[in-house]
Parts: sequence; C-alpha cells; structure tokens
Amino acid sequence: MSIRPTTRISQAQPTLEGAGVKLHRAFGFGDPSLADPFLLFDDFRNDNPEDYLRGFPWHPHRGIETITYVLNGAVEHGDSLGNTGALAAGDVQWMTAGSGILHQEMPKGDTKGRMHGFQLWANLPSALKMTDPRYQDVKAAEIPEIIDDDGTRIKVICGSFWGKSGPVDGIAANPRYLDVFVPAGVRKILPADTWQKTFAYVFEGSGIFADASDPFGVLLEKEVDGQELHIREQAGDRSLVLFGTGDEIAVQAGEEGIRFLLVSGAPIQEPVAWHGPIVMNTREELQAAIRELNDGTFIKKSA
Repeated sequence: MSIRPTTRISQAQPTLEGAGVKLHRAFGFGDPSLADPFLLFDDFRNDNPEDYLRGFPWHPHRGIETITYVLNGAVEHGDSLGNTGALAAGDVQWMTAGSGILHQEMPKGDTKGRMHGFQLWANLPSALKMTDPRYQDVKAAEIPEIIDDDGTRIKVICGSFWGKSGPVDGIAANPRYLDVFVPAGVRKILPADTWQKTFAYVFEGSGIFADASDPFGVLLEKEVDGQELHIREQAGDRSLVLFGTGDEIAVQAGEEGIRFLLVSGAPIQEPVAWHGPIVMNTREELQAAIRELNDGTFIKKSA
C-alpha cells in the first residue's frame, strides 16, 4: 500500500459566470491534463441572492458531461429537448451533453437566501462525444451514506466505495465521486484507484493530507530569507488538493473536522479542442460545432 503524495494545494479563485453569478473556480480553462478526465470545477456558494439569481441562461454543451451537486437552495433547469426540473438540497444531476444540448440553470436560495452547490465538467472520449444526450437525476435519498465507527461519513454519489455503489452509472471515465466528512482530530486512510487521477476539494473545516514521506502532514520545501524550510500546509475552505500516484489517501482532520469532495476518474489522454462549454478533439471539429450552433443544426436529437 502506498499513500498518494500531494502535488499541489491551491485556492479556488473568484469568478463571474453565466449572467453574472459570483462563484469560485478551483480549476478550468487551463491545462486540460491537470485533472484529466475532469476539465472544470466550480463552487457556487453565496448568501446574497443578488449575486446568483441571474443564473446561467440558455447555453450550449457538446462533448462533455456536467455534474451538478446541490447542498443548499435549489437549481431549476430546462433544455432544448423539453426536459425541465429542479435540484433540491442533496440532489445530483449528471448530464451527458454528448452530441449537443442547449440548457439553462437558474439557482434559487433556501428560506435564508443561501445557495451552495458544485459543478464539475468531465470530458468524453472521442468515441462518445456525439452520443445522444441523457440525464441521470438523483434525489438525495437515493445516495448511500457510509458511517464509520470513528464518525467519518461518506456519501457515495458515483462509483463504488467500501461495499456501497452510487446511483450514477454508465459513465465513460469510470469515476468515483464521494462527499467525505472526517471528524475533528481523526486521521483517516481512504483507498484510491492507482490508475485514476484524483483530486480533493475542501469546503468545510480544514486538515492535512499526508505525503508518503511524511505520515503526519504535507511537507513542502520553501525558501524564506535564504533558508530552506519544511512546513506542513493545511488545506482549508475552498482548497483544491491534487495528488500523485498511489493507492491510498490519508487525511488528518483539524479542530473543526474536515469535509471535502474526493473525485477520481480514468484519464482519457486525448487531444482537447476547447471553446467554452464545447469540447472536441480537433480544431476542425470545434469549428464545425460552432458553425452548427450559428446555423441552427447543433441539436442532433429531437424531443
């Protein structure tokens, strides 16, 4: 067994998206190999309705999957195929855009005006980029939760973990998507598929993700005033943690515990031609998608 080393800890950055929604982006629109097969991760969390109510009006997607997980409030959605619905607190929508879809997502706060959710974009391999669009809408009650003896709680949204399987299935990258809470002071070792890219996103509390060379924390070498120092770096709220290879992830929860998403998937390792929410393999495919969007032939499947 080997603990995955931590290769990077960074903070999600404030970003404006949609019609002016204020959110934080952990990664996206950069190097597509960073978290392959995942392309983008947004944390849309806000207590001020003015910062999110304008939402994400009609926009296209092709060649990817979008995964929306709502913690507080709701997200109303509709698409060009006539599908409508709403995601409530704890619900998940795994949308395979495939050959193309136009849709909109409009956030609504809870009774206190709070809105919190995440959106993850997963790439599709070339053989599936033009597949028919489909949705997997999952209610909170359908998501299995594991409660360990030490108080650790793990919701299994996708993939298999400790004998439980998430309700989302048939996904190209064979991903695992977990919502993990580790109580204060608890050190936890979690299994990880050696061949999958893995990241953690912390959204409550803080903790230290262990390195194989340091079983109690992340040792980083930094030079300060000419001296090379070893320090342990805490991963706190809105921290993105990237890992190297190995088959375990170790985390030591801080004084308030730590809650994070732990996401992994098999790398696709194909060329990426990317323009906003349209992700293809070649520039020619991307240009064709934009032409079809402009001339009204983008949607390949009728209602």
